[in-house]
Amino acid sequence: MSTAFAMIMAGGGSRELSVLTEVRADAAVEFAGKYRLIDFPLSNCVNSDIYNVAVLTQYRPQSLNAHIGTGTPWDLDLSKGGVRVLQPYRGGKYGDWQKGNADAVRRNLDYVLSQDEEHVLILSGDHVYTMDYRPLLQFHADNKADLTVCVRNVNIFEAHRYGIVLVSSDNSVYGYDEKPKRAKGSLANMGIYVFRKEFLVKLLTEHPEFNDFGRDILPYIIKGNGRVFARYCPGYWADLGNIQAYWEANMSLLAEDPALDLYDQTWTVHTRSTDQAPVYIDPEAKAGDSILCNGSQVYGEVSRCVIASGVVVEPGAVVKNSVIMNNVRIGRGAVVDNCVIDKDVVIGENAKVGAGEDVVPNREIPGILNTGLTLIGRGRRIAPEAVIGRSVIIHPNHAIGVQEEVGGEIASGSSVGESER
Repeated sequence: MSTAFAMIMAGGGSRELSVLTEVRADAAVEFAGKYRLIDFPLSNCVNSDIYNVAVLTQYRPQSLNAHIGTGTPWDLDLSKGGVRVLQPYRGGKYGDWQKGNADAVRRNLDYVLSQDEEHVLILSGDHVYTMDYRPLLQFHADNKADLTVCVRNVNIFEAHRYGIVLVSSDNSVYGYDEKPKRAKGSLANMGIYVFRKEFLVKLLTEHPEFNDFGRDILPYIIKGNGRVFARYCPGYWADLGNIQAYWEANMSLLAEDPALDLYDQTWTVHTRSTDQAPVYIDPEAKAGDSILCNGSQVYGEVSRCVIASGVVVEPGAVVKNSVIMNNVRIGRGAVVDNCVIDKDVVIGENAKVGAGEDVVPNREIPGILNTGLTLIGRGRRIAPEAVIGRSVIIHPNHAIGVQEEVGGEIASGSSVGESER
């Protein structure tokens, strides 16, 4: 039996993932055509012999709840332990909306106290990586740590996106900077923590002002209020906190020897799957350097794409450098280039999406969407002959029973519709 139970933080909906999180939580976002981001920490847990897992939700949890279900795909449908989805609630000492990842744990202290394990493994629900947590737990125990944080090297020019951990030669932590403008090091906090349970409960109870593990709790412990160590974790790890990182992580899977091996039979990434017909590629079609999932049909041309199940690329259509989610239909003669298209979208005949040579920032989120990537939200219909430029956002269709087409010419950097966060 493991000495730790896991709590997966899955209550966020990052604005920097744009249209993908207007309709679902971060952890429920699809990845690699067949997975959800939550699949990675869940699979890591069961592959590490951790069968007691809580998933903490808040923002738009419907899709995530349906995906997890009773936990059967991960062998977590157990009467004791297994997976438990912990929702926000009203009433009692801690009932209310969660104000951060540490506050989310605080509002479930009754659950924490009821568990038999000695340690708590805190995980993020929106990171893509494979990791055996058993060496981490052993490292934590060997150092008699109150807190162990996982770290890895990042590019110094990307350090402003992360919490930077300063580590001594004995692996103890002596400093921490949360998203510094000028970093003093390159070891990034991965958002993976091991706490001694009693220590964590005492900390959260005595300091109700602490709402975030990285911003509040880690700096407090480092100032002589506990034993905190860092464990370096090599291997593939991606924090898909913005839409550009999301697209790049999907595209990296198309490399001849990708850093993330989703076909490693010794470390299976489990997911909820449905019966689908095999991929169909028409004799006249062209498909290369792509991931094509079961149930997809290609009659046109596909190159450097991640294509989910139920996608149909009609004759004469050209799709390249794009991530296409479930049940999208791309009409005859349409051209889709450098896009992320959410599920249930219809691209009309001869439409052009991601058209033009101008790469300008999107006027709505210029600091996030500025490389020419065009986003189409769930359920949208793009009219035949429409021309959609680059760095465009087409927000999801939020109207019930109404399906309006987006037509005409949409200039690069524009947005259509509004977010409903």
